[in-house]
Amino acid sequence: MNLSGQRAVVFGGTSGIGAATVTALEEAGATVIAASRSSATHPVDVLNRGDLTRFFVENGPFDVLVNSAVPAGRVHGPFPELDLDGFQATFNKFWGYLYSVRLGLDYLTEQASIVLVSGFPARKCKAGASAISTVGNTVEGFVRAIAPEIAPRRINAVSPGIIDTPLFPQVGEERENFFRKAVSTHAIPRPGQASEVARAILFLLENDFTTGTVVDVDGGALLP
Repeated sequence: MNLSGQRAVVFGGTSGIGAATVTALEEAGATVIAASRSSATHPVDVLNRGDLTRFFVENGPFDVLVNSAVPAGRVHGPFPELDLDGFQATFNKFWGYLYSVRLGLDYLTEQASIVLVSGFPARKCKAGASAISTVGNTVEGFVRAIAPEIAPRRINAVSPGIIDTPLFPQVGEERENFFRKAVSTHAIPRPGQASEVARAILFLLENDFTTGTVVDVDGGALLP
């Protein structure tokens, strides 16, 4: 898939992995809309189906759809003590993905490509991350499940490891210590950069022979 001249939308495209993906797509020649709740020009709440429908009607069609949005509601902690409402709210990430893909299908070109963002806890869950892990498993299962049904459109996912983005709120020395501990057992013992995940997303968008798959960009986090 040649991205030059292609029209793309990136939900969650104003920060972190989404913003890096917008930059990578523009450098590859695509015309890109960065949509998010905080966007001044394209404010979209991916959990609001009316918002999404209006967005697609007003801005489609698209050749590329990327969703990296992470709505509020992530919960951490020991499973026996987890707040059930918090666990349920963590699934807002998946619902945002589902809505954007389902409502966007009619506004995607026949050869369009979709990429969603999972995360390494989907397949290597640490204590306290059961909610995030379950959601990641759901995202990856969703990609595999619908890939045959939406062909020739393609859908894939990237699964990042620990990435240095605003998703982690720590600052200064606290942030450095957090990352140092989080990646200490990884084969590449440093946090990844959003641009490194964006390059993997670009690979999936450009490679016409990939669908229903997950590409890991995790510094070896999944290795024993």
